[in-house]
Amino acid sequence: MFLSWAFFILIIGLIQWYTFLCFKTISKNRYWLASYACFSLLIITNFIYQLYNYDRSEGFTPSISYSLGFFISLIVFQSIIVIGLFLEDISRISLAVYSVFKPKKEKNIFFPKRRKFLSQLSLALAFIPFSSLLYGMYRGKYNYKVLSYELEFPDLPSSFDGFKITHISDIHCGSFDNPEKVKYGVDLINKQKSDVIMFTGDIVNNVSKELNPWKKLFSSLKAEHGVYSVLGNHDYGDYMDWETDQEKINNLQNLKKIQREMGYKLLLNENDFIKKNGERLAILGVENWGAGGFKKVGDLNKAIEGISDSDFKILLTHDPSHWRNKVIPHNYFFPLTLSGHTHGMQFGIDIPGWIKWSPIKWRYPEFAGLYKKAKQYLYVNRGFGYLAYPGRVGMWPEITVLTLKKSKIEV
Repeated sequence: MFLSWAFFILIIGLIQWYTFLCFKTISKNRYWLASYACFSLLIITNFIYQLYNYDRSEGFTPSISYSLGFFISLIVFQSIIVIGLFLEDISRISLAVYSVFKPKKEKNIFFPKRRKFLSQLSLALAFIPFSSLLYGMYRGKYNYKVLSYELEFPDLPSSFDGFKITHISDIHCGSFDNPEKVKYGVDLINKQKSDVIMFTGDIVNNVSKELNPWKKLFSSLKAEHGVYSVLGNHDYGDYMDWETDQEKINNLQNLKKIQREMGYKLLLNENDFIKKNGERLAILGVENWGAGGFKKVGDLNKAIEGISDSDFKILLTHDPSHWRNKVIPHNYFFPLTLSGHTHGMQFGIDIPGWIKWSPIKWRYPEFAGLYKKAKQYLYVNRGFGYLAYPGRVGMWPEITVLTLKKSKIEV
């Protein structure tokens, strides 16, 4: 533990020293340099204090989130500067080495000074991600976007041609700090006037009591065929320290109870049917199944009990890795799967029709938006809430509206 802290502080210290050189190159004004040093020290010491006193029985509190957010913003800002100065230092060192090995009659060891212009350029470039991250914390996390799609299926029952689904995911209500903004998001969901609302897990960060202040608001979600939901990895309380195993069990049972009191149809490796004019849609919901070290309690075989392969199936599963690993290879055909979990990493570049990129793509090939494989669709919602970093940049909070259409030919 001591070595980890020592290494962490050493790396942070080196970044601070290197960045300070940039500011010193730009200006020798003591007040300017002292102000920057105090600003950096305040953010770093607050983060270390919050991290050192982190209590796993309390979970990720807003104070920890904001200390992390400001720390990330500062380190990203400083890292851009360090990269700029490092590239300049490669040139400076190369010239110095060359001067050492010049012919004797020309020998004059020369180590170039830092160029003020390059330090200013590094500082200007660093302000772009820095300001973006601060914007993401101030406004981006509540910058709700409604994304609408029409999906065609040859086997969709005719009675459901034009059926609208509003898909939301990853509420993480324990992170919210602005009831007015959250209410705006909930009202926006209801304004879509969809036939059904489907929620794909992570309603809390860690404990069921996080939902209590928001229970009434999220109970106001309404649709003709109700709200279907499943559990996500954070809903199980696995990232908390519990005094007893029974306390953890009680927490999960309470979370299920609250969701049902809210009127949500919580599917735990179960299914239900939406019926219309003698035809039906099969709605399946599985518990969390995630690749790697994530909880694997989702059971597709149990969820399809009582369903025939000819039924048009909509599957709710929190983690999109479940689709690639278990859903696609399954004997049953699942025309549409809805997931969340990734948040799009809450950071990326997302310009519809042009580019969709986030570092999370290296962990999850299907990380945001619509995917298709073996004639089966997957939609990965970018999430309604946020976790850890208290903001969003590029990957805005999302409300998805999917309109099902019956196609005349198979696609």
